Amino acid sequence: MTKRILVVEDNDLNRKLFCDVLRAGGFSVEPVADGNMALERARFFLPNLVVMDIQLQDVSGLDLIASMKGDAQLCEVPVLAVTAYAGKGDEERIREIGAEGYLSKPVSIGPFMAAVRGLIDAT
Repeated sequence: MTKRILVVEDNDLNRKLFCDVLRAGGFSVEPVADGNMALERARFFLPNLVVMDIQLQDVSGLDLIASMKGDAQLCEVPVLAVTAYAGKGDEERIREIGAEGYLSKPVSIGPFMAAVRGLIDAT
């Protein structure tokens, strides 16, 4: 069965790149540009993985991750945080919120796909 990945990214170019690369890798992808729609779309799409931008325009990706992890339907879905936050302690803080994976931007395709496959294979 094709694995499903929800991509929450408000930057059009990044969202398109992530989605194109994931589709080329054989995944079914659901893009979300508006962070306020992320949880609703996740409940409908039932992803095997969520790729989450942390610095969204309308809502914090950290808040979305915390909400997902507190939601009975979504709490087991792994999250790969992709963020420009790459300062000291940021990865630890993001993982403490509940993200299972972390990549700092700019993201290279090889490490991105390795992280995606690692999290998908662990489920």
